[in-house]
Amino acid sequence: MRVLVIGGTGLIGSLLTPRLRAAGHEVTPASPASGVDTIAGTGLVEAMAGIDVVVDVTNSPVWDDEPVLDFFVTSTGNQLAAEKEAGVGHHVAVSVVGARDLPASGYLRAKVAQEDLIAAGGVPFTVLRATQFFEFVDGIVEGGLVGDEVHLPPAPFQPIAASDVADALADLVTSAPVDGYVEVAGPELSTMSDVAARVLAARGDARPVVVDEAATYFGADVGGGQLAPLGAPDRTGATTLEEWLARP
Repeated sequence: MRVLVIGGTGLIGSLLTPRLRAAGHEVTPASPASGVDTIAGTGLVEAMAGIDVVVDVTNSPVWDDEPVLDFFVTSTGNQLAAEKEAGVGHHVAVSVVGARDLPASGYLRAKVAQEDLIAAGGVPFTVLRATQFFEFVDGIVEGGLVGDEVHLPPAPFQPIAASDVADALADLVTSAPVDGYVEVAGPELSTMSDVAARVLAARGDARPVVVDEAATYFGADVGGGQLAPLGAPDRTGATTLEEWLARP
């Protein structure tokens, strides 16, 4: 199978590519550095010639409401147009668990717009909705800073290792399109404030985590558990937070 990974040099792309190659697939990572620019639309059709599956693991360089929406709409639209021209048979992308339930977040509104474009794009597709990555907890901590304290809500939280997301993606890439959505989450249901406290403690960071019912997730109220799966996810990662923290 021939696979084009858009955003192939990023966090997930750099984990996915070796997994697919080890399974015997021909994989081409694509980025502006390789001449593929999804915003300008350049190099896409050429890169997709003979490709069976396109995997979009790009992320916006900015998270302000209008720029992030423009990024995902433009990038996804250009990819889908090129895929139809090249005859690509499967579009795979990564989205976020709970995005549709958090319209107060500009970033998540943009991910919903991306999902809707994919669903209406005319290319068979699979969207993997993942919970927050362990690798993003540092950003969540910084977003919750109030002076020297970290204020975070006791919201249900089931984060996952990026490596487990790459494993799930590798399976989906080599399977038939589902023309729908697959959820993946970490193995442990906790709370946002507890996960952050465990990460800081493991790193010797003395900043206190304050459990704050009024705290938000980048402006969005997640007290209703929107960031965790409503029931059992379709797939569950194997890596616990303690195992992830113990990695070199």
